[in-house]
Amino acid sequence: MSITVNEPGPPPDGGLQAWTQVFMGHLVLINSWGYLTSFGIFQSYYRTTLNATPSAISWIGSVQILLVYLIGTFSGRGLDAGYYHLILAVGFFLQILAVFMTSISTQYWQLFLAQGICKGLGDGLLFCPTVALVATYFSRNRVFAMACTASGGATGGIIFPLIAQQLLPKIGFGWTVRVMAFVICFNAAVALAIARVRLPPRRAGPLVEWSAFRELPYTLFCAGMFLNLWAVYFAYFYVSRQHPSSLQPSNKNKQISTFGTQIIKATPSMSLTILLVLNAVGIPGRLVCGLVADRLLGPINTLIPVALISGLLLYCWAAVHSIGALFTFCVVYGFFAAGIQSLFPAACASLTSDLTKMGVRTGMCFSFISIACLTGPPLAGALIQRDDGGFLYAQVFGGSAFVGGALTLLAARGAKNGLRVRVRM
Repeated sequence: MSITVNEPGPPPDGGLQAWTQVFMGHLVLINSWGYLTSFGIFQSYYRTTLNATPSAISWIGSVQILLVYLIGTFSGRGLDAGYYHLILAVGFFLQILAVFMTSISTQYWQLFLAQGICKGLGDGLLFCPTVALVATYFSRNRVFAMACTASGGATGGIIFPLIAQQLLPKIGFGWTVRVMAFVICFNAAVALAIARVRLPPRRAGPLVEWSAFRELPYTLFCAGMFLNLWAVYFAYFYVSRQHPSSLQPSNKNKQISTFGTQIIKATPSMSLTILLVLNAVGIPGRLVCGLVADRLLGPINTLIPVALISGLLLYCWAAVHSIGALFTFCVVYGFFAAGIQSLFPAACASLTSDLTKMGVRTGMCFSFISIACLTGPPLAGALIQRDDGGFLYAQVFGGSAFVGGALTLLAARGAKNGLRVRVRM
């Protein structure tokens, strides 16, 4: 089903319907990124039940992230063509199917298909067109509105670990995951009921607008975000908890534990609290960065220092040797890493002047950086194994990727506006 709206006029930049779409997007992000950024829960459980290496388990989450972004080219073009409601319905169906199938999976390949492939496809159908849809309702307040939408990832990153913390010891893995599926069902029903498309469909036009890559600022922006997204999810995958039984030595390969339990010797309960903190600070991180971008600097000007600070924080992570220091790192890093995740779609949207191409150009950038999301966490896991369970190699890799990304974004800014320092972008 498609929605056609004639002569929509300029973006309302506020009002009930516009902010209702922000709320709808927030629910979509709870179901997709909120569930995904809680992967530390599953990383721990799968490690102890499947007897697989953490690097292998990371491929489940990494393939999920890959598909979230890779499908963006197609789902984003679907928004432009007027098929958002159909995309929304199919995406929610795949999400719900995936989570219920995860609850009855007992082998690695089953979990890979359910949580990695099926859930990733559902998330990919929903994420790009939803953030692009929200962008069409705003102009001056666009970055803040998209930050409110993106904060759904942090909200879900609190909800799903809390469900696991409270229910996993009482009702087991299967029913705990089914409770998460019921939460996703409820959010999906509300989102489907309130979703509204503002712009008329643009059915003509290519699936991929290759001419966008002839624009140097757009190409450099995609390259910079490739480097940033290569590093950003590393901490979400490896800073959180691991079951104590995974600390038993193996007579074959030494297995990777998460940082909290192996290096800091935190209890599983404390490590789950660390994951909650890492996700929770994402809410103010997204909102504050969004406000700074809207009111002061612009999205790309804000994104550059945020990425640079994130890189410096991953370097500083190597100096963390206590619970207090780890909590401090998670609070500060979680704030800035969340800012990157919310500023990225808004910054990409700011490089698109034709709103009717918002979906396809955003989706093209998402697809480009999807390979970084696929390879980042497993590469970090391989570096940890190479360091005999230490995290220094992975921390240096992540910090360097962030710094390279910030410098590339600075080059994108220069290609767009030259050396004019005070230009908002």
